[in-house]
Amino acid sequence: MTGRNEVVASRERFAREREKMVEQQLVARGITDPRVLAAMRRVPRHLFVDEALRERAYGDHPLPIGEGQTISQPFIVGRMTELLKLVGVEKVLEIGTGSGYQAAVLAECASRVCSVERLPRLAARARQTLEALAYTTVWVRTANGTFGWPDEAPFDRILVAAGGPSVPPPLFEQLAEGGRMVMPVGEADTQRLQVIEKVRGEIRVTDDSGCVFVKLIGKYAWQT
Repeated sequence: MTGRNEVVASRERFAREREKMVEQQLVARGITDPRVLAAMRRVPRHLFVDEALRERAYGDHPLPIGEGQTISQPFIVGRMTELLKLVGVEKVLEIGTGSGYQAAVLAECASRVCSVERLPRLAARARQTLEALAYTTVWVRTANGTFGWPDEAPFDRILVAAGGPSVPPPLFEQLAEGGRMVMPVGEADTQRLQVIEKVRGEIRVTDDSGCVFVKLIGKYAWQT
């Protein structure tokens, strides 16, 4: 098999793996939003992990990405994105860029994504991957995520990809009226996904399901 044929075969194999992931891990567990399903069929998850882990990229589990961080399990990515109820016109703030995979999924479903990562090496790698894949509507910034991105606020939607003890006040302040935030809230080692809405300036919280995320670090979250 020539080099070109090998590349084509690899691309087709990973496409089949994505389809299997979507059907067995998302659809089978109740994710129905067509925008989310289409996005996760398109985004090449294997390109957001180290080459040594690419054969495991579409498995039903998180994977390490360095710096003590992980790329979330596909179902969690799909569920959090679905809970945002995106229609394609929203400006989204993501806290915790990590590998950049969740940002790419959001970019497929929304108009613009502003993503904040506190770890410079992860931010640089995610930015490089997203640029290589031509995700021109994603902006990555290195900063402490608990402060949000004030100069780009307000945001129609906010997704927090790390668990904290409560909703950081700056993030709620930067959520637009009528907006939705999805965040894991709870203890350091186990949380519940919550949907936070801003209704006439007041907070409205709906509990969704249990989850385990890396800790949200910062002034308005865990200190270490």
